[in-house]
Amino acid sequence: MQIMIVDDERIIRESFFYWFQKSGHRVETAASGAEALDKLTQAPYDLLFVDIKMPGMDGIELLAEVKARYPETLVVIITAYGSIESAVKAMKLGATDYLVKPFKPDQLSLVMEKVAQHQKRSSEFNYLKGRLEKITRFDNIIGQSPAMMTIFEMIAEVADSDASVLLAGETGTGKELIARAIHAKSPRANLPFIAINCGAIPDTLLESELFGHQKGAYTGATRDRRGFLEVVSGGTLFLDEVGEISPKMQVDLLRVLEDKTITRVGSRTPLSVDFRLVTATSRDLNAQIEAGRFREDFYYRINVIRIDIPPLRQRKTDVGLLVTHFLKKFSHETTKRVDRVSPAALRLLETYDWPGNVRELENAIERAMVLSKSRMLSDSDFAFLQPPTRAAAHGPALRDMEKHHILDILDQHGWNITQAANALGINRVTLHKKIRRYQLEPGGVDHE
Repeated sequence: MQIMIVDDERIIRESFFYWFQKSGHRVETAASGAEALDKLTQAPYDLLFVDIKMPGMDGIELLAEVKARYPETLVVIITAYGSIESAVKAMKLGATDYLVKPFKPDQLSLVMEKVAQHQKRSSEFNYLKGRLEKITRFDNIIGQSPAMMTIFEMIAEVADSDASVLLAGETGTGKELIARAIHAKSPRANLPFIAINCGAIPDTLLESELFGHQKGAYTGATRDRRGFLEVVSGGTLFLDEVGEISPKMQVDLLRVLEDKTITRVGSRTPLSVDFRLVTATSRDLNAQIEAGRFREDFYYRINVIRIDIPPLRQRKTDVGLLVTHFLKKFSHETTKRVDRVSPAALRLLETYDWPGNVRELENAIERAMVLSKSRMLSDSDFAFLQPPTRAAAHGPALRDMEKHHILDILDQHGWNITQAANALGINRVTLHKKIRRYQLEPGGVDHE
């Protein structure tokens, strides 16, 4: 243990020094508070013995400075008989214990036993805190359900390899967060991570975005341009909604994965690339293969390792954790002081089916916080949500519930597709598809 004795009396410093040195500790001394602070800037100390009565900075002032700058450093106060009130004040400020002069060696031994017990408890607390953090959070992915524990383990297992990973799950389940976690834990962590939403880029533009182009390759190509496959070289490429890309683009990407080379649009010169591929889809790719819209050979190439991400409705035990996380996030980002939800509100959030998954929950918390006038969100702050139990009492199927919910959000945002998609926690392309699927139009659903 690294110990410092801070006392203006030389005999006290020397007595402590020899006693602790004989016990095998590393010991330094300081004759004043200022000298002690100077030595603390040069090396860490586990424990300080500090005399209360010293000229200049006294022991109480030094204790306050040490606790403010080095909260992990333990401090034992040395006080004269009759100054117990000062010792009590020191304990309230964070001192671990105190010694009353004159003291005997066995009293010093007793104090050291208390210090050792304090360090043991602190170590156990930090271990448990670390375990809890590991259990509930993994690179900003929140969860404690068995399904999320399995995903955390898979991230750790696959991160070191270069095998292609396919993340399968509904929109809003956090597929990009998991892709980023895989990259962050991999040997490529210090190299680029590029995410591309294939469903948001037209196929004709996607080719140029991925492969780049030469000057003059087509009208508007006024200069050479590197594509994402060049820029990401050495890092990780994340293709979200990979099921949206055309069969031709699948062939082109398959060739890149096999040859590790690309050719810019309008060029004949192949370029070497090296990247790890992580893809994600909210579609059933096997059904896409059967329908002839997805190539089987490309599917097997990207599906070396598959991670299935459960929708939020299948991990309701994580809702409370996520709510707490989003409350802290938005309280930090805004001046709104909202720090909890009522039991009734939490029950509502845990029974709602969350068709937009975690992203929809995040948007719901943000909306409720913006409109609330209280530090606690109540169930009335989430009146825009309709729990499935309440919907079931009126008989509509899940499809009808989603249909009504989407139309409600569209109406609330004046049919602004971007704003409505953000509120639902889905992308614009997916929202357009749902509008077509449900044949939605302004005022097109009866809200009885």
